[in-house]
Amino acid sequence: MIRGATIRGMSDRQCVAVHAGKIAFVASDHSVPEMEAHVVIEAKGGLLLPGFVEPHIHLEKAYLLSEMEKEAESLAEAIAMTARMKENFRPADMIERAARVFREASKRGVVHMRCHAEVDPVLGLSAVEAALAVRESLGHLLDLQIVAFPQEGIMCAPGTAELMEEAMKLGVDAVGGITYQNEDTAEHLDFVFRLAERYGKPLDLHVDFSDDPKQLAIADIARRTIAAGMQGSVSAGHVTSLGAIPRMEAEQAADLIAEAGISIISLPLTDLFMNGRGERAPLHRGLTPVELLLKKGVQVAAGANNVRNPFTPFGNCDPLDTAWLLAIAARMGSARDAGTLLGMVTDNAASAIGLTNYGLRADAGADFVLLPSATEREALLDKPANRLVWKNGVMTAGEVTGGPRNRSMVPTGF
Repeated sequence: MIRGATIRGMSDRQCVAVHAGKIAFVASDHSVPEMEAHVVIEAKGGLLLPGFVEPHIHLEKAYLLSEMEKEAESLAEAIAMTARMKENFRPADMIERAARVFREASKRGVVHMRCHAEVDPVLGLSAVEAALAVRESLGHLLDLQIVAFPQEGIMCAPGTAELMEEAMKLGVDAVGGITYQNEDTAEHLDFVFRLAERYGKPLDLHVDFSDDPKQLAIADIARRTIAAGMQGSVSAGHVTSLGAIPRMEAEQAADLIAEAGISIISLPLTDLFMNGRGERAPLHRGLTPVELLLKKGVQVAAGANNVRNPFTPFGNCDPLDTAWLLAIAARMGSARDAGTLLGMVTDNAASAIGLTNYGLRADAGADFVLLPSATEREALLDKPANRLVWKNGVMTAGEVTGGPRNRSMVPTGF
């Protein structure tokens, strides 16, 4: 049992009981009598959140700084540099890098993750296989979904279409796409939508990653989603060009996105770093327009995207870092905004990747993180290092003090 916890939306302190890897009940602390429990954790008013969800990350190309020939000065250069480095990727190295991300993310409270594994004629299916191997060996730390991702495009990279089919047969969880890597966007989208329909899988796309207001594939994707009856089964990462178009046009596009039930995943660490460059850089901040999308009822999540590579030469896969940066960039500084931002790395992110057995409620998986913070705003501002993390009711990170005769435990550092 966890007693004395602060939970979002609840006025008094709460008690959460766990049995057999699931949440047995959540109730006001004062309404729960003294009960026999194997372990009682005294939260001391700390903030208990459902475990963090990382909805968009690239595992096999994390931690590449030492391999870089120079610093990337544009998105095109980052793509080209990484393509050259991929020629030297080896399965063991990809597994090692992915495992490092797994462990770092788990320590920070991530319990679910969706990765985009690159599928192309250079890597073949080796990145997918590396992700599958790490999921098998470290699945006790967090649950991993795998997206078959054609980073180099599909029709412009012969053999990729066939590899995407093979990836689906290996058991990946979603179909990926990248609208800005093929000249014929319609042909690209025709393929990925057909593939998703054939295998009954969701779509998770890289879309409109630029400052160019003429790039607006998201509108076509929204129309296709509605026509295919896939509302709620499509996610789109980046979508930064939407922040560069006139407000009225952006509102129309946002209405269409909301109607299609598409989840938009803001990736501020990468988007802020790569966009808005050059002598004639626009005044907007290189982000998808978070405030407008929220206003229109679009589900917005936030993710890390990359960890220490040409696209993003920093980061440690901490969702609180992602939310904190987005708070500044999107000017979301109020106490209410803090709750919205934490929702982007918990509930909204969970919905974006299709999780159903999630949240602080009875019968959901016992996956949560306890922070030594009294409020959501305090958690966002302090990004505390001391965190207790549970996956399936088993503590995977953090420390508690107490003895076997006294089953009441206190988190270290709270």
